[in-house]
Amino acid sequence: MPLLFTDAGREVQIKKIGGDSAVKQHLNELGFNVGSSVTVISKVSTGLIVKVKDSRLALDKSMASKIIV
Repeated sequence: MPLLFTDAGREVQIKKIGGDSAVKQHLNELGFNVGSSVTVISKVSTGLIVKVKDSRLALDKSMASKIIV
């Protein structure tokens, strides 16, 4: 299921990252790696606010849909 559809407050594990190589590289640099844990802090109109590796990040809906959990 894409990260975009994960409920707020839930911690999930990344199983796959989609998109082209540039998108995968960018997400990898932000800490979104297969096997990493991600917690959805809240949902906003433009996407999600997530916690990954002690950092809080905002992801738009397009990027959040490329992360499979």
